[in-house]
Amino acid sequence: MRVELTVNGEARSADIEPRLLLIHYLREHLGLRAANIGCDTTSCGACTVLLDGQSVKSCTVLTAQAAGQEVTTAEGTGTAAAMSVVQAAFRQEHGLQCGFCTPGMVMAATSLLAENPAPTETQVREGLEGNFCRCTGYHNIVRAVLAASAAMTGGGPGDGGPGEGGRTAEPVGATGSEAGQ
Repeated sequence: MRVELTVNGEARSADIEPRLLLIHYLREHLGLRAANIGCDTTSCGACTVLLDGQSVKSCTVLTAQAAGQEVTTAEGTGTAAAMSVVQAAFRQEHGLQCGFCTPGMVMAATSLLAENPAPTETQVREGLEGNFCRCTGYHNIVRAVLAASAAMTGGGPGDGGPGEGGRTAEPVGATGSEAGQ
């Protein structure tokens, strides 16, 4: 079947198998390697991309479902010489270790900040809870998202910016009474 979609601002057209997953189209057909294949079950978020601005896990989206839409991968958000605000914040705040989850985290954070430019620490943790990192403990990832928010909005402590709540021991998604369990 023939599909036409836009990937990182470039119109693309290809003949594909109807069952081809978007992650495989991006990696194997287009050579875009930032989105990673981690679990194939929507559990880890390493394959997160934006589909018309909304974060989706590309391991469960058929390429045919993306036809006519805009797909943005981490490669489409910035370059080493001109990083996006979110990418720069991840670098500044050391929001990565091995880097496997980083593209998915960056894309989920980009979507979150588009929906809520000044999230609280709790909102960041809830917004990223579908993306797993097995290396960092999430502290610096959350700080990176808050730093990106502050850079985008001119905010600071108290309005979702860096320093909001300081370092905590809760995993991403843990709030209130869940954090102490």
